[in-house]
Amino acid sequence: MASDLIRERVKNLPDRPGCYLMRDRRGAIIYVGKAKNLKRRVSQYFRPGARHAPKVRSMVNTVWDFEVMTVKNEEEALLTESALIKKYKPRFNILMRDDKRYLALRADASAKWPRLVCCRIVRDDGARYFGPFPSSPVVRMAKDFAEKRWGLRGCNAIEPDAECHRHCGADVIRSCSAPCLGRISEAEYRERFEEACAFLGGSRPETFDELVSEMSGAAEKGDYERAARLRDMIAALRQMTKAHFVRRDGAARAQQAMKGIADLAEAIGLPAPPRIIECADISNLFGTHSVASLVVARDGIPDRRYYRHFRIKTVEGADDPRSMAEVVKRRFADESIRLERPDLFICDGGITQLNAARAALAEVGLGDIPTVGLAERQEEIVLGDGRPSLMLPRDSEALFVCTRLRDEAHRFAISYHRNLRDRTIRESALDSVPGIGEAKKMKLLRHFKSIYGIRRADVKEIASVAGVGEAVAAEVLRAVSAR
Repeated sequence: MASDLIRERVKNLPDRPGCYLMRDRRGAIIYVGKAKNLKRRVSQYFRPGARHAPKVRSMVNTVWDFEVMTVKNEEEALLTESALIKKYKPRFNILMRDDKRYLALRADASAKWPRLVCCRIVRDDGARYFGPFPSSPVVRMAKDFAEKRWGLRGCNAIEPDAECHRHCGADVIRSCSAPCLGRISEAEYRERFEEACAFLGGSRPETFDELVSEMSGAAEKGDYERAARLRDMIAALRQMTKAHFVRRDGAARAQQAMKGIADLAEAIGLPAPPRIIECADISNLFGTHSVASLVVARDGIPDRRYYRHFRIKTVEGADDPRSMAEVVKRRFADESIRLERPDLFICDGGITQLNAARAALAEVGLGDIPTVGLAERQEEIVLGDGRPSLMLPRDSEALFVCTRLRDEAHRFAISYHRNLRDRTIRESALDSVPGIGEAKKMKLLRHFKSIYGIRRADVKEIASVAGVGEAVAAEVLRAVSAR
């Protein structure tokens, strides 16, 4: 039977893909799931009269509260779910309690004869990584296609030679360029390798046009089996080369970011690409512990050296526009915040947050700083100057620059908000109870995991854990319940 709290939380769930974390009465995570539509999926658990399987019914009966996190699409939800399960090991997630990692492609350009290698761990080792991707067959198909298309070697020799070729027929079967036999120069081979990487990075759409043409030609000749294989390959390769799954190397990231800010300037109508972009986000929980984050991108790439946190001081409750105005004023009026003047200011939110930010900028004499809003639901850029909002293509580099910075602002604000909330709990709720010192406080927090968990325990359990009498335990329960 769902509690009033859960029923109220379900009503406010977003219609977006993401992950949900179920917690028991002590605050421990007992189940992690993913959803294409969070509102529809989570509400199914708590629907009156729902007939669940025994395992699901047991889990639902144990749920005391839940939280959700949104992502961009279903594939990211799958990856996030796996990472959360491995991190928290919830007891109801039995099927995914292994060490499986999703597959990625590694391309190490530092090798003399570089190749593509399937791997399950993405390291910061200077190589390029494409993925990870939830579907292993898709990754292997992309590797196979790239090797055949550009004649890359598939052998695992450090430096292939004629001896390697004695045990390999890849130059015949898989169209390998056979560097082991000297059939191709190192420069030409490297050029082919770079072309394959460019394709996997989503920068060679003409390759898809060629494949579509081949598919159409096969269908016209009546070779429907080959046409079907090409159709499936095209669909798999399109998934593999989606921009949000590609981890580029430093030079490629910088190049793409520069293109993104140039495209953004053209779309918004700026006189030049915005070299310095700032983005502000507001975070609060039911109007409490309101905080804000300010993140900075230089040449389109987030630069953590210039991130800032703010505690909202002049606004009571959840009022994002007024909170945004306060942050903007403090950011530009406080001389201790030594940041360069931005070429573009982005506020997370729609027209109300945008108007508040612009009014605050005008108040401090900086109304000429270009300012836009970024509405999360449709990922639209709100201009607020009489022009309609911009709906950039999903694969636009300009949109990627904005959403990546907005996501950084959101992450940074949420992390600060959680730290502040936890610190406030540690510093006040238990400290106010006579007879509960630092040692007993830590015992309680270690056992019950959080104030949330202590609140749902009974007096006898609290007394047993802390080693105190029931009178003191009752005071503990009263203190944490009052928050």
